[in-house]
Amino acid sequence: MKAEDFMLPCPIKKFFGVECFGCGTQRAIVMVFEGRFTEAFHMFPAVYTLLLFFATVALNFVDKKRNYGNLLIMLAAVNAVIMVVSYFYKHHFSH
Repeated sequence: MKAEDFMLPCPIKKFFGVECFGCGTQRAIVMVFEGRFTEAFHMFPAVYTLLLFFATVALNFVDKKRNYGNLLIMLAAVNAVIMVVSYFYKHHFSH
């Protein structure tokens, strides 16, 4: 049994036939944990900022002495920009 057997299908791709901004996230995260760093980046360029965002969210729950709100907002914005730019690059310039 592989990790891919447990991945959720993208409902936007399933119903509309087009990839969404987050398509490839699950596979890219699995690739990072398998040590396939370059492939993960090519699959979903925002994978590393997304993992940093999740780590900061976890740290926010553990470390109650500091406020991570501004950092989380910045990481979310950076992640969103990377997702949008990479989506349009992938679908409009790489073919």
